[in-house]
Amino acid sequence: MSRGSAPIVDRNAAETELLTRLRLSVMRLARRLRQESTGDDQVTPSILSALASVARLGPVTLGDLAAAERVQPPSMTRLVSRMEELDLVEREQDAGDRRVVRVRLTSSGRHFVDRTRTKKNEYLARRMAGLTPEEARLLEQALPVLERLVGDEA
Repeated sequence: MSRGSAPIVDRNAAETELLTRLRLSVMRLARRLRQESTGDDQVTPSILSALASVARLGPVTLGDLAAAERVQPPSMTRLVSRMEELDLVEREQDAGDRRVVRVRLTSSGRHFVDRTRTKKNEYLARRMAGLTPEEARLLEQALPVLERLVGDEA
């Protein structure tokens, strides 16, 4: 079975409704957060995701970055080349093994990531300001469950 495939399971109407509502809500929230990006048309969602991984992982090999992003190494090589053209990342040779190349954020890349995160966090803060204290508590309690659903993705 390929990654992401699951056996077909009979579900009752309530479970199907829950799955549908969860999927749509998560997709809409993700789309809305993407729209809160910096507005730079050259920076695709793939670039944003890879930048976030480089920021989280620190100087990282192309192979480890490809694994973190769940893409094939040749695709990551092309993505990193594009990020270099945009002055968001740079490649550096590993001090211990000159055959190993690591990718790290440039100062422009760090600023871009920080600015993008701030805009997205501000959007969420505005939306959450309209929640009742009980709704905010419920959302906080649901986070570990949502994080578990995501698995090893950040």
